[in-house]
Amino acid sequence: MASVRSTRFRLSSVVLVGGLVCAAVGCGGNSGASVSAPAPSSPSSSFSSFAESWEEPAAYAYTLTSSEGERSLIGTFRVTVRDGKVTKAVGLDESGRAAVQRAPEEVPTIGGLLDRLARAHKEGADTAEAAYAPDGHPERITLDPLKDAIDDEESYVISDYEPAGNKKATGAPETTGASSASATQP
Repeated sequence: MASVRSTRFRLSSVVLVGGLVCAAVGCGGNSGASVSAPAPSSPSSSFSSFAESWEEPAAYAYTLTSSEGERSLIGTFRVTVRDGKVTKAVGLDESGRAAVQRAPEEVPTIGGLLDRLARAHKEGADTAEAAYAPDGHPERITLDPLKDAIDDEESYVISDYEPAGNKKATGAPETTGASSASATQP
């Protein structure tokens, strides 16, 4: 009888500890909202009401780090937006400066990034995910149209988001200690 109780106690202890570990991992401590992928067998997407409820302001600035894949828009940029258009893009690293010199029109607004996410979701991309800040603007967007294709991935990290009226949204480039190339669009 003591053997049965001991086994039950060990089993319930294992279940309790396992449940606590699962709860701790699930709670992750991330202050922003995130939507993760569904089961691996189906395309993953995080198309949430956050993107639908966030209203892009008329003027703002943000830092964009674009990576992954074989694309011309690779690097880190400080972007100023007015009336839904990029009015200034400053490359903050060597790749960013080269990208701005080659094709400044490729630097997107946050709304443009959300459009890419929506298009990827609609077209059934293997991955179309985003993590959102508490105010609803995206902080990270990950796209992978085809699971087994090489170099078609896109990863965007949005940081230092500042709606107009804040110091960073004035259009003045941040000082980075390195020279920056910039391009201004009409």
